[in-house]
Amino acid sequence: MKPLDPRLLRYARASRAYLAATVALGVAQAGLIVGQATLLAYGIAAVFLDGLSVARLTPTLIALAAVTAGRAGLGWLQEAAAARSAAAVKEELRARLLGHAVALGPGEVRTGEMSTLVTRGLDALDAYFARYLPQLVLAALIPAVVLCRLLPADLVAAVTIVLTLPLIPVFLALVGLHTESANRRQFRLLARLGHHFLDVVAGLATLKIFGRAGAQIGNIRRVSAEQRRITMRTLRIAFLSSLVLELLATLSVALVAVGIGLRLVDGNLDLATALLVLILAPEAYLPLRQVGAQYHAAAEGVAAAEEAFAVLETPATAPAEGRPAVPGGAIVFEDAVVRYRERDALRLSATVEAGEFVALTGPSGCGKSTALNVLLGFAELAGGTVTVGGRQLSTTDLRASVAWVPQRPYLFAGTVRDNIALGAAEDADVKSAARLAGAHHFIADLPAGYETVLGDGGAGLSAGQRQRLALARAFLRDAPIVLLDEPTANLDAATAEGVMAAIRRLAHGRTVLMAAHRPELIALAGRVLDLTPAGAR
Repeated sequence: MKPLDPRLLRYARASRAYLAATVALGVAQAGLIVGQATLLAYGIAAVFLDGLSVARLTPTLIALAAVTAGRAGLGWLQEAAAARSAAAVKEELRARLLGHAVALGPGEVRTGEMSTLVTRGLDALDAYFARYLPQLVLAALIPAVVLCRLLPADLVAAVTIVLTLPLIPVFLALVGLHTESANRRQFRLLARLGHHFLDVVAGLATLKIFGRAGAQIGNIRRVSAEQRRITMRTLRIAFLSSLVLELLATLSVALVAVGIGLRLVDGNLDLATALLVLILAPEAYLPLRQVGAQYHAAAEGVAAAEEAFAVLETPATAPAEGRPAVPGGAIVFEDAVVRYRERDALRLSATVEAGEFVALTGPSGCGKSTALNVLLGFAELAGGTVTVGGRQLSTTDLRASVAWVPQRPYLFAGTVRDNIALGAAEDADVKSAARLAGAHHFIADLPAGYETVLGDGGAGLSAGQRQRLALARAFLRDAPIVLLDEPTANLDAATAEGVMAAIRRLAHGRTVLMAAHRPELIALAGRVLDLTPAGAR
């Protein structure tokens, strides 16, 4: 694990101020440690050798109390700064992740893994900022300050510390090589478990219908057991490595103490200097021991941060400068090719004139939805071009130009009004869009009308009602291009007829591309574009 990943400073600006504050607090703490040790050593020596009374030691005791209070205050400031910084960094990383995930599109992001990453994964950064990073700074500063104080006081003890101090980071690095891979495996398995669990919950109704819910419970139990086994293995490594580091530090301090004792008995060292070395020697090793102890607590957060950086560094289409353009004109696919796993998912040359209603037909897998995904910016061209109004558009401009009605529209937990508006919109406009989509009557019959709260996925509405809300979104968006993906799939004949009537109204004055199988739906289009591969016809 890198002590401080530079990408953290690049992607989370809040970490920069925190790092500067941590270094400043670390310098202050190192100075107070040396001051506290000096006051203790010379105060104790003065009492035993010079017989000073408590009254004459009052200034020293007051100074010692002030230094101790200062150390406690700096520790509190460190904790407060760490908590604020961790919260700010997590907020910034989450915002960047979600924004970049939107730019990448659904084809590049797995929902379950992303959910685990932005919640449980980034929450583990608390340990990194609150405990590991402060100790890392102290491990670099305090031993250096302590050695600077000990060199003029006792060269032998200083040399002993210099020779034994590197043993701790060397063993920490050796342990870290093994621990890092274990933490990566643990986080990836947790992400896989979250993704699988989300898929099972999303498809629970289908699994119950086909009697496969029990089998999925067994799969989740098996993955959970594997995740628990890896977690316990990682904890075992953490406890054993802490024992090794504590043993090394203890033996090193004992070596310094033995040398001091022998020279003190021989009369080659005065009591005050001996006490100073004995007090400061453990302080030189303590920050490194704490780094080792906190390493494992921070490793999970760092593993999650690296996964976040991997997502953020996945190339996405750069947003256009200024406001997105919303052009009209013909849509031209010129030798457009989309590949998926080294296989052509779409190969298309066609022109859709402005205001034309075109139905894309053909067997499943021929590229109907892929053609729509190209215009949505969800599929990247491997060759050829797609132009709208005679020019190639950025992903931002494409998405600003289209209204999309998918086969299974997603409705979130919220009011009917919010599900139609998807942002700021006037009530009159929302209701007008609902009337055009044929949704106003059933919405008016709901318990609270447009303020009725829906469950996740539109729970409480039928498939036809959900489809009408998706059409209302398209009417409200009023984009020049409308994309429809099997809008009457899974609807009965009567409901499908009502949806098709709304589609006729939506198509008026707009360019429409519709992926369709149903003959009655295809009959709505002015032209049919068959995407069946030539060899399969």
